[in-house]
Amino acid sequence: MKFCSSCGAIVVKKIPADDNRERWVCPDCQIVHYQNPKIVVGCLPERDGKILLCKRAIDPCYGFWTAPAGFMELGESIAAGAARETLEEACATVRLGPLFAAVDVVYAGQLHLFFRAELISDFSAGEESLDVALYKPDEIPWDDLAFSSNRFAIEKWVEDDGETHSVHELVISEKRPGARI
Repeated sequence: MKFCSSCGAIVVKKIPADDNRERWVCPDCQIVHYQNPKIVVGCLPERDGKILLCKRAIDPCYGFWTAPAGFMELGESIAAGAARETLEEACATVRLGPLFAAVDVVYAGQLHLFFRAELISDFSAGEESLDVALYKPDEIPWDDLAFSSNRFAIEKWVEDDGETHSVHELVISEKRPGARI
């Protein structure tokens, strides 16, 4: 961060009063600019024992498969964001189930949240997808999956076989060698 989004002055990094870590602070208007993790929301749409995946038409990971997911927007809940992303990427409507997986991607400053979901409509590739398809557990294109967080959620979906009663959690502290993200 270089400039204050409120007054335009050059910001400085310092520990504000009543805080315990460095923040970007405007010396002119005294606004503290907090930088917090971004939230990615998505779901694992299921139908007849299969999971719906999207082949990405955008970077990062163009051409790789992923569960429908993306950054949460201001003014929406995590559930609304997951449903919106599924509609945008797979032109599909879902009935969301419970929160299923939480992946804290520390090195990227992101939190990825995935819901179980029932696919309740037809589907087709949205603007951000080259293709969408339903996969049985033994058909999932494991070598062509984008994102470690998606792999984790999909692996847990396969392992659980519909029996999940708690949220699966993973912390990724640093980018793994060879990982796409």
